[in-house]
Amino acid sequence: MAENREEILANFQGITAIEDVAEAIYHLEESNWNLLSAINRVMPQDSNSSVNLETHDVKMIDNDISVITPKTRPPDREESSASTSSLRNNSSDLVELHVNYNNKMHDVVMPIAATVSDLKKRLEAVCGVPICQQQIAGLGGSKATSSATLGSLDLPRNTVLRLKAADELMADDEVAERLTSTYVLHVKHEDKDYPLKYPGTKTVQEVKRDIYSLTDIPVRHQVWTGWPNITGLDGTVLAMVGLNMPQHELTVKRAPPKPQKEYKRIIVESSDSEQSSVEEIEDVNDGFVAEDEMFVDLVRSERLQPLMSEHVEDEALGCIEFAQHFRARYGANTPSFFEGSLQDAIKESCLKPAKDRKLLGVYLHHEQSVLTNVFCAQLLGCETVLQTLAANFVVYGWDLTYPDNKNMLLTSIATALGPVASMTVRSIPVERLPALVIIMRVRSNTEIYSVINGNVGVSELVGMLVEAVDRFGQFRHEDARAELEREARQQVKREQDEAYQLSLEADRAKEEVKKQQELERNQELAKAENERQREEARKEAQRMSAAARVPDEPAADIAEVARIRVRLPPPHTDYLERRFHAADTLAMLLDFLASKGYPQDTYKVLSSWPRRDITTESHSSTLKALKLYPQETLMLEER
Repeated sequence: MAENREEILANFQGITAIEDVAEAIYHLEESNWNLLSAINRVMPQDSNSSVNLETHDVKMIDNDISVITPKTRPPDREESSASTSSLRNNSSDLVELHVNYNNKMHDVVMPIAATVSDLKKRLEAVCGVPICQQQIAGLGGSKATSSATLGSLDLPRNTVLRLKAADELMADDEVAERLTSTYVLHVKHEDKDYPLKYPGTKTVQEVKRDIYSLTDIPVRHQVWTGWPNITGLDGTVLAMVGLNMPQHELTVKRAPPKPQKEYKRIIVESSDSEQSSVEEIEDVNDGFVAEDEMFVDLVRSERLQPLMSEHVEDEALGCIEFAQHFRARYGANTPSFFEGSLQDAIKESCLKPAKDRKLLGVYLHHEQSVLTNVFCAQLLGCETVLQTLAANFVVYGWDLTYPDNKNMLLTSIATALGPVASMTVRSIPVERLPALVIIMRVRSNTEIYSVINGNVGVSELVGMLVEAVDRFGQFRHEDARAELEREARQQVKREQDEAYQLSLEADRAKEEVKKQQELERNQELAKAENERQREEARKEAQRMSAAARVPDEPAADIAEVARIRVRLPPPHTDYLERRFHAADTLAMLLDFLASKGYPQDTYKVLSSWPRRDITTESHSSTLKALKLYPQETLMLEER
């Protein structure tokens, strides 16, 4: 079937007019790639069909590690529990919104009668942004008041909104345009070229899952060329990756198989021997058949109580209770379980610097499984297993017996690792529990590496643990080297920044000194200007006062008129000439000169013959007494 899936996909899209490749592949997967059944699923006459979410595939990873990979609905439809057809029937009463926040898409379905205020409350619950800090782009501008209904905003189908907090910056117009664009990805595999159309809201991880449906190459075995090198690529939407528009070339191939290590001889200490002798175990699968039957009879004869109370409300308290009950039931020779939430366990194991990281082993317990007591007492009690777990793992334990407790764990896994990891754990059947889920951090991604089910022997368990430790050691070494290189680059950058800051501070100090000197100089100039203006004002006041005291000039034809001619000081070549009464005093003459800008405190008035300083004479003397009558030429000289 894998050879003609491309043809089936093309025919299905051509008949149903579904341009979304992810949606088309989803319907084909649900119909087991039966074209007729898939068409009947989406055609209007089959509106009562529902989506079966319970089917799953069992894939074999690294030959002997079974991982259940569920066929889930596309991630952009995870929030909707209704079938495709039922959504179509109710589309007239609902508004589908795609909300982009922090480069992640959230699908929100609201009644058409809901108000903008109701939408903001929903976004606060979904995205965690308080209503008072929400800034929403694409909702209708000024029409989107708090009381306005969504139906009155004339929103187009599949509206994409941009949500940001008040303190975030984003280019709304550009980002909105990219999110609503259609990207054409030409994916080359061997000699085939798959032209796939995706909206900008699809993530890279979703594209890789679709390629798995076309090529049968699991995501973890896909080797790509053509994706831009950005942090957190798989979880980023296509609009934010930086692809070429309108088409982008990609190539995918299967990663070459890595040689598996053979564990021909595993030495364990047998706890059944009275002398605690060391035994060589070649193959213990056959030896555990009788022990399995013995413990099956034990379980049937005596049903033990679960290790956790029903309806646990606090995850950390539930882990503490689990660890205490596990130790009380199976003795001190048991793993040291982490006492805290799953998020805390991930931080303790995976989110530390690379050299300090450990693997995270999530032990899933279930009282209704016949394998539980054998796995706990014999496998988890094996000294080699305990030493391997203590040296390389943080072990987190949880009891899945009660449904509420199981749902709490699944919610924590979905929050910390994503919905695919949660679905993987959900899909493990009870008869294959208990299970040990191995989680590791590889290249900035924390993900499930393998699932060890309860139906294994000691040698298999030890081999899987050692293989995971070796693989993790390689990844950790690479990450540690990358962190050292990054730290070296950051140290160089810090030193450069410090040197730049010192230089900048020195330049700023020089600039401050220059500004201070300029300020002082300007202050001096302003002070001098103020002094000059005050002096001019004083002189102007003196001049005006003197002009007010100057008597009127007598007519030329009256008797006893003194004609006074005053030569101005160099560089002036002009004269001042005026008639006075012979009985006018010297003070009146000096006031006249002062009114012209030549006050006596600055200028001397000299007579030509005999040469004398008139200003030294009595100011009350008349011009006639001073022999300045009938006419006289005087000179002004600056003191």
